[in-house]
Amino acid sequence: MSRPPPRYKAIEAFLLERIHSGAYPVNHQIPPEEQLARDFGVSRMTANKAIRDLVQQGYLSRQAGLGTFVCDRKAESSLHEVLNIAGEVRARGHHYSNRVLLSEARAADDEVALRLGVRLGSEVFHSVLVHCEDGVPIQYEDRFVNPRWVPHYLSTDFSQHTPNEVLVASCPISDVEHVVEAVLVDAGIAQALDMPAQQPCLSVIRRTWSQEHLISYARLLHPGDRYKLRSTHLQRR
Repeated sequence: MSRPPPRYKAIEAFLLERIHSGAYPVNHQIPPEEQLARDFGVSRMTANKAIRDLVQQGYLSRQAGLGTFVCDRKAESSLHEVLNIAGEVRARGHHYSNRVLLSEARAADDEVALRLGVRLGSEVFHSVLVHCEDGVPIQYEDRFVNPRWVPHYLSTDFSQHTPNEVLVASCPISDVEHVVEAVLVDAGIAQALDMPAQQPCLSVIRRTWSQEHLISYARLLHPGDRYKLRSTHLQRR
């Protein structure tokens, strides 16, 4: 005989149903854990477990002294870390997939040579992918890699390993530079992202180093209504 599901799962299911149905919209305050414990006939600790799990999944956020509120679950990345986008999507409980639009070796033009710190005309690796969450495009990744440090880059099956995974496995990242701005994209990129061409995108120019070696230069484009960036600075006391 199979065991019944843990009792906190009933509270999770109730809250998720209310969130997905729109009964609890973004920024709505959910009932306090004391009330949920009474309503479901469980301990406060059990109710706390349900809320804590939904906070970790990005559905809820706690605000000290105020309560717990429904989050805006746009795809989110940190500016202080270089995280694998596939892992971010799966951590939100969603399905990750991608489309490889280009994978080639080419000569570095003026911009790529400057950004990647290589000589003009030298060979670089170039890949273009569209990353999707539950089948919806959330990021257009246009990346250049120095083949000296990642010689096997183009032989990667990107359906199994993202470019980020390949780079981190070959050259552990020690430093990262981000430049963020709002941009309009051309019709081809807009079509790849399944969005209107007139809709702004969030652009992130990212360069990554491994020790003193400049490994990669990438332009990451995100539909403005589907993505957000997070920057958190914690002071040491």
